[in-house]
Amino acid sequence: MASNIGHSYRCAIFGESHGKMIGVEIDGLPPGEAIDEAELQAFMARRAPGNSHLTTKRKEPDLVHIASGIMDGVTTGFPLMAYIENTDQHSKDYSNLLDHPRPSHADYTAYLHYKGFADMRGGGHFSGRLTAPLCIAGGIAKQILRRRGIVIGAQLLQVAEFVGTPFDALNVDAETLEKIATKEFPTLDFRAGAKMQHAIQQAANDGDSVGGIIQGAIIGVPAGVGSPMFDGIENRLSQALFGIPGCKGVAFGDGFDSVTLRGSVHNDPFTIQDGNIVTTSNHAGGILGGIANGAPITVRIAMKPTASISKKQQSISLSKHEPEDLVITGRHDPCIAVRAVPVVEAVLAMSILDLLLEEHSI
Repeated sequence: MASNIGHSYRCAIFGESHGKMIGVEIDGLPPGEAIDEAELQAFMARRAPGNSHLTTKRKEPDLVHIASGIMDGVTTGFPLMAYIENTDQHSKDYSNLLDHPRPSHADYTAYLHYKGFADMRGGGHFSGRLTAPLCIAGGIAKQILRRRGIVIGAQLLQVAEFVGTPFDALNVDAETLEKIATKEFPTLDFRAGAKMQHAIQQAANDGDSVGGIIQGAIIGVPAGVGSPMFDGIENRLSQALFGIPGCKGVAFGDGFDSVTLRGSVHNDPFTIQDGNIVTTSNHAGGILGGIANGAPITVRIAMKPTASISKKQQSISLSKHEPEDLVITGRHDPCIAVRAVPVVEAVLAMSILDLLLEEHSI
């Protein structure tokens, strides 16, 4: 089904942006795994709204309530159900949108698909609010993976035209990834980060928005994990990453930049280091033929500019069937890429744990 993902680590997302609650049911959790709920809550806080002048003013604590699947801090092996109560909805801000679909939102397509019955307040089930349950599932997966030596992190690499410093594709380490998670603005490059923040604030002042690129990295995935053709690591990660609202592109390794290189430059030569087979570069992003080669897995995710802006836009009236101008009110992120950084980490963790459980590599 559309809101379910995973083969062995199976996650089902439920709820709407302005409903009573949002949450996730997770099936396939291995029993006996210690889960630090305080650590999980700290991970959730990185995505939570209202914690920065650069994000939406909607203030949600995103407190995770675990209803089943964990006892005395340890997974039971039974399905885990966790939910977050919605506490700061302003549904009246969306009353005019019931008849006027927002440009570049799912309002119109949802109207067609669900025949006008979908609860689209705040974006409904299509809202970025639904990335909070993804962070529950991914935050749990990150803890399980880290105990196996697999560390996942991400950074905001680009906002508008301002580009930061990418991870060292071959030598990115756990310390670097974990340090970024403690930063208020999640980017390696302080100077570029300042320019990114200025661009976001400028767009907000103009009633507009900007997009960004998030770079993710996964270290410690055993060589040989994955599959060819349609079920490779790229395939599985891409399917999950495109479930993040606003994701418009996914590229592994050098991605589209590969076309500017010759094969003699882009190829990753093999060598022996400390008795292990390794590559001397990592243009492939740690994946060959859909299978991990032991190098860090690197991926870039393009996030579009936030569709909800306060500038006047052209829309239509569904009831009158005629063009009408639209002014969107309410509280919105001027750059959704900022809060999507931990979401990318969560989705990568969910997918990698699913692969490892499926192949009995964990």
